[in-house]
Amino acid sequence: MAETTTRAAEPRGFRSAELGWPELHRIPHPPRRLPLLGDVLGAHRATPLQDSLRFARRLGPIYRRKAFNREFVFVWGAELVADLADESRFAKHVGLGVANLRPVAGDGLFTAYNHEPNWQLAHDVLAPGFSREAMEAYHPMMLAVAGRLTDHWDREQAAGRSVDVPGDMTKLTLETIARTGFGHDFGSFERDRPHPFVTAMVGTLTYAQRLNSVPFPALLRRAAQRNADDIAYLNRMVDDLVRARRAAGGDGDLLDRMLGTAHPETGERLSPENVRRQVITFLVAGHETTSGALSFALHYLSRHPEVAARARAEVDRVWGSAAVPGYDQVAKLRYVRRVLDESLRLWPTAPAFAREAVQDTVLAGRHPMRRGAWTLVLTPMLQRDPEVWGADAERFDPDRFDPKAVRSRPPHVFKPFGTGARACIGRQFALHEATLVLGLLLRRYELRADPGYRLSVTERLTLMPEGLRLHLERRAGSGATAAPVADSDEAPAVSESRCPVSGAGD
Repeated sequence: MAETTTRAAEPRGFRSAELGWPELHRIPHPPRRLPLLGDVLGAHRATPLQDSLRFARRLGPIYRRKAFNREFVFVWGAELVADLADESRFAKHVGLGVANLRPVAGDGLFTAYNHEPNWQLAHDVLAPGFSREAMEAYHPMMLAVAGRLTDHWDREQAAGRSVDVPGDMTKLTLETIARTGFGHDFGSFERDRPHPFVTAMVGTLTYAQRLNSVPFPALLRRAAQRNADDIAYLNRMVDDLVRARRAAGGDGDLLDRMLGTAHPETGERLSPENVRRQVITFLVAGHETTSGALSFALHYLSRHPEVAARARAEVDRVWGSAAVPGYDQVAKLRYVRRVLDESLRLWPTAPAFAREAVQDTVLAGRHPMRRGAWTLVLTPMLQRDPEVWGADAERFDPDRFDPKAVRSRPPHVFKPFGTGARACIGRQFALHEATLVLGLLLRRYELRADPGYRLSVTERLTLMPEGLRLHLERRAGSGATAAPVADSDEAPAVSESRCPVSGAGD
């Protein structure tokens, strides 16, 4: 039995959908399919996710697309996704752009195949690094990095300049995960240009995405060499970081856990190669998705002044005159958290996850799947499903995450951090960081949108607002004038996004 289970979980390579879906002909596809090329009309190499959303609106909750000789099945209907969440029949599938990241991340938490033992080993060793005790220890470092952001924004505001939201959020979240997890300072806010780590990281993510849009990888020979150079730089940087830590001694952070903690049951430790892959995974995934989430949230706050005013009033009420908020005060920003959740609903920065059948099965009682067949869940469409979220699902409304509204919805309809055993191990870290930063910025500034800006989303496996700049106005007294009073809001409903264990992982 164990041997059969292991074989079922092993990677089966890239399978075109006709190999795994016996009744594929029943699943709709776009019209005007071209011989050899497939469904390429109307597709754009730079925006494959947004193309997929457009097709989804036309074709329904399950559909297929063909690109050259590869056919894919996409799912977003709530009933179908709920069935895919069944861990006894489905598991994570490493495919598309995720598999393209294996040359840099190997069997790290995000990119490991289910049968690879290092995934479970690393997960079990690192999970305590996201406990409440650990999170409280990270809180002062998060505050310190946020102070560097507000110092920078104060200077920009005083000079009459708008701020580069995605660029500055990337600096913030990179410094946060680097300092809290690995005791490293990239000096991002002291640089005129992105740190070379960011440049190399963006290069690897962009290359991984491009691989999905060409029929033959050989067409990207020059880009492949740049990607190899980027990977070599990331490896060197992480090796230097680990070498310095071994020489300097422990700091009690995630890197210490990677280097010095044995598995609680087996006594096994992470190999040096595994440590490198996990560090890269955390540095990349631990800041890229959170910076996007913060950027989208700030965009919506600037466009909805009534929402910003309500969130700001909550910050003033809950934090009062405290110079800096304590760890427990962040969780009390319940409306601010709803703003973040609603931003993640509309634009989950990790916008898809793939699920693979671990046995022959029938999806939602209608679509037969052979073992190894897989499908890509379009999270932004799942979280816009009008049957769940209403006819106004495209509208930004944080009250969708009022506790009563959360309890009224079926499970598995809000999945910004993936699902199941391979869901993001660091999601609570990301949520605490993002809620804290939004609270600090709302307390300090009025956010003014550029009237001419229209949201444009750039894709590099993750999503980010493109060209988003905001004008700032300092608030009188920075909002730290009200006396603290009890938060009268109802305790938050437990939702999937509050699971204690985006950062890294699936």
